[in-house]
Amino acid sequence: MYIKKITPNASAAHLSDEIEGSVQGHRDGHGFVIRDDGEGDIYIPPNEMRAVLHKDRVRVRIVRQDRRGRPEGRVVEIIERPPQPLIGRLLQESGVWLVAPEDKRYGQDVLIPKGAIGAAKPGQVVVVELTEPPALFGQPVGRITEVLGEVDDPGMEIEIAVRKYGVPHEFSAECLAQAKELPDTVRAQDKKHRVDLTDVPLVTIDGEDARDFDDAVYCEPAKVGRGKGWRLLVAIADVSHYVETGSAIDIDAYDRATSVYFPRRVIPMLPEKLSNGLCSLNPEVERLCMVCDMLVTAKGEVHAYQFYPAVMYSHARFTYTEVAAILANTRGPEAGKRKDRVKDLINLHDVYRALLVARQQRGAVDFETTETQIICDENGRIEKIVPRTRNDAHKLIEEAMLAANVCSADFIAQGGQPGLFRVHEGPTPEKQEILRGYLKAMAVGMTIGDNPHPSEFQAIAEATKDRPDAQQIHTMLLRSMQQAIYTPINSGHFGLAFEAYTHFTSPIRRYPDLLVHRVIKAILGKTKYALPSLPTPGEAHAKLAKRLAARVAAPGTRPRKDVAPPSRDTQAWEAAGLHCSANERRADEASRDVEAWLKCKYMREHLGEEYSGVVSAATSFGIFVTLDAMYVEGLVHITELGGEYFKFDEARQELRGERTGIRYSIGTRVWVQVSRVDLDGRKIDFRLIREGEELIGRALKEKGVAPESAARKAGRSGGRKRAQAPEPSATERAGLTREQAARSPAGAAKASAKKAAVNGKAGKSKSRKPRRS
Repeated sequence: MYIKKITPNASAAHLSDEIEGSVQGHRDGHGFVIRDDGEGDIYIPPNEMRAVLHKDRVRVRIVRQDRRGRPEGRVVEIIERPPQPLIGRLLQESGVWLVAPEDKRYGQDVLIPKGAIGAAKPGQVVVVELTEPPALFGQPVGRITEVLGEVDDPGMEIEIAVRKYGVPHEFSAECLAQAKELPDTVRAQDKKHRVDLTDVPLVTIDGEDARDFDDAVYCEPAKVGRGKGWRLLVAIADVSHYVETGSAIDIDAYDRATSVYFPRRVIPMLPEKLSNGLCSLNPEVERLCMVCDMLVTAKGEVHAYQFYPAVMYSHARFTYTEVAAILANTRGPEAGKRKDRVKDLINLHDVYRALLVARQQRGAVDFETTETQIICDENGRIEKIVPRTRNDAHKLIEEAMLAANVCSADFIAQGGQPGLFRVHEGPTPEKQEILRGYLKAMAVGMTIGDNPHPSEFQAIAEATKDRPDAQQIHTMLLRSMQQAIYTPINSGHFGLAFEAYTHFTSPIRRYPDLLVHRVIKAILGKTKYALPSLPTPGEAHAKLAKRLAARVAAPGTRPRKDVAPPSRDTQAWEAAGLHCSANERRADEASRDVEAWLKCKYMREHLGEEYSGVVSAATSFGIFVTLDAMYVEGLVHITELGGEYFKFDEARQELRGERTGIRYSIGTRVWVQVSRVDLDGRKIDFRLIREGEELIGRALKEKGVAPESAARKAGRSGGRKRAQAPEPSATERAGLTREQAARSPAGAAKASAKKAAVNGKAGKSKSRKPRRS
């Protein structure tokens, strides 16, 4: 969401205004309130923050501007205090029991009466329920409801994350009982009114560590119209046959909305009997499936399609690595082990190449980004972090799934029934303007129109791919785009350049896919699918609803007077879409939190070591650097950049030294030392050792200064006071990742002062027993 900054003059006009919003954490005693109307963030001074907690909904009166020009507010009323457990470590200080929250945005320790400790011991990680709220002159009081264990216990980071983000991690007794009653295999009665595809050599292609198999594929040459083409079958696990609408399993699945993936552990959307057993398309067993049967032309266009329920038999379980090796050498050793399936894989590769041509012609955005994978040892500690490589096998499956998803969206639209589309809207007008300014500042020579098409983004990416600052440009292109959501109102998928798109291919791990299957079945059966009375969406749904409501569309279209209000049916589907979208975000945040914890524990063993890296983001308070060898990101605070003043150029997204002209922007190469690791805060701080030679050379060339002269100047100014960064507001943090947004310059400054103490405490983790995944 783009948050508009309030300028000093503009904010003066709003003095005495009362606004509502949510408290966004304590940062060294103060915080911000994010306004519901999206107009900007209100600064809350430390004395006001003592009476409120992170996530509280409040009414605030704007009373003044602070010395930095930020609108400052006073809390008038606490509208809502969400029932949220606090997770932290139990401490005893001078006979008083306290719990220090693991999430530092809560800002205050919680007092625990002696009789409310239970069986917890000092130092253990516990869950606390508040019994008395905080006040201006009193700390919050609570009682311990659950003991999670020692901080170094294997899997503790996951136990903290699922509670911190409210991820449901235990199935209800009714759900488990219902799952237990399901059969272990496909019964004869389940096969009625289904197409028998058991003789068709469908295969699954997944990662080495995959445990649930949603999809299987098969392809053969076929005549399409008057030309050549292929018949492509995408068979998807028929979860809807076993999970009935409104059942106990369905209620639990809706509550979760998605499976959550952590290193070495998955919290599934469905009980294991379904996710890894009865629904999973395991090799050499019969399974029920829903099939998208397509005819694809030589140009990669879907000429015709049909959906039908079927019974299948997976003839092989392939991995991406195995398929890539076979396609690279169809007479090699890997191909020799799978002689019967090599021809089918070649056909799949041929249809993929045709679909890829169609993708390029419609102008879909396709940026190459580096995704990483955490490899853990038997004790759950990181062994290494490696980049995920995407080969033709990955892309082959991706294009086949995209084709099936497009067909399912078209089928629902033609069927005239409501359903959930996967919608990805284009950049907002504000983000368009920011991107145009950036492209102009970087002398790209290309820009986007007032109503941009994804092909314009792809053209810019293609034209700049060989530039030294290509990574920076591509990152800014990505950041200008919005996040995709689930909604019954179809407005297309901008990034993929589809007029209609939905999710059909992963019903084992995504609830929207399960709903799409039910709607498709209803259309096939000439009935209408009705959403059940599902539980009221929780805090995650409300949070996303407010974010979406705060978006402001560009004016220009006159509203129609005769438009009927949305029906109850449409409203129910909108609520389901918001719920699924919000829980998808929640799962992503929980996964990132666990990864950040693991990376911090990993980097504690490398304190003081030096590494090369690349700048991944530049802000007004420093630069974020990703290490080349470890793919770990940390902050180099602006006070660590050297003895001169640095100015943040928002248009170019870079920090620039006023004296030397040295610039730090996305893609700049640097050499850093690991100086501090804060496990609780999920923060890693680096110290700049030296700039890359090309960085210094470029700055000197632009300044017209000889290297020797620059060196003498640097020596004279070594004792000059370093630049102090302004406190980053929520507005400035909005464009960064969650890990980046959690940082504050004041915290980084304190970190430098406490480095010696932290270095002494940051020993190696205890050896831990393996945790069952």
